[in-house]
Amino acid sequence: MTNEELKAKIIEGIKTVFDPEIPINVWDLGLIYELTVTDGGKVKVLMTLTAPNCPEAERLPQEVLDRIKEIPEVAQAELEITFEPAWDLRRLSDDAKLMFELI
Repeated sequence: MTNEELKAKIIEGIKTVFDPEIPINVWDLGLIYELTVTDGGKVKVLMTLTAPNCPEAERLPQEVLDRIKEIPEVAQAELEITFEPAWDLRRLSDDAKLMFELI
């Protein structure tokens, strides 16, 4: 499996994680700022939350990491949380913007 194929598989997994306050998955919400897959199945994720005081601050990142680690081709995964830049509605995917009627 190529790194790009693995990345696509990881994105599919991430799309199964939903923010309970907003019925949209964390990928389409734009909470994943960076997803890097390198040789040997090493994965690094840079993620944010909708707000620093998000009540799901512990659960959501762990759930994303768990989904990634469930993929057999992933040898190692790490996730870092950042609040720079701050999340805003411009980070939404086009599908999510349609749900919010922003398009």
